[in-house]
Amino acid sequence: MARSDSARSDRRDTVSFDEGTPSGPLSQPGPCNGNELRKASRRISQLYDGVIATSGLRSTQRSILVQLATLGAPTMGELAQALVLDRSALAHNLKPLERDGYLSIKADRADRRSRRVSLTPAGQDKLEESNALWASAQRRFESAFGTEQAQALRHTLAIISSAEFVRSFERAEAEDSHASSACPETDPHPTHNRN
Repeated sequence: MARSDSARSDRRDTVSFDEGTPSGPLSQPGPCNGNELRKASRRISQLYDGVIATSGLRSTQRSILVQLATLGAPTMGELAQALVLDRSALAHNLKPLERDGYLSIKADRADRRSRRVSLTPAGQDKLEESNALWASAQRRFESAFGTEQAQALRHTLAIISSAEFVRSFERAEAEDSHASSACPETDPHPTHNRN
């Protein structure tokens, strides 16, 4: 009995298209996968940034520190690949973290043309300081979205951000070179704007 009460309570706190929200039904998603992913990414960044703000980090900065703690001292290229960023965007994101003393960028001893990025002791301390705040953001997300749905979402997003997905996407382009885009951003005459 307690388990079904708990399950009902957990469902009541999550958001779904079937049941809507206390403030009303959710709007239906648009046809563009890219647009919906960008909107979701911006929303999650806003929410997580709000929770971890007292650490002085933004979620994008914390992600860089996490990758450095995981990878050790990667090259700029390795770090860019792990974060799925181009090098110029990575360099832009590293500047404030380097300025604040949370990471160091030094020439690679084996290849002076390459630079390696590493977490400093201050960066490790800052990452540890943000861990409890990040864990709170994770719990809030799972409370709103559902634990199982969150796990499935992370699995799906890991597939989408993988190199294998890029290869599959590119193969699909070659196979379907005549398809037109349903994304409103790329369609100069979307049907929903026609009078």
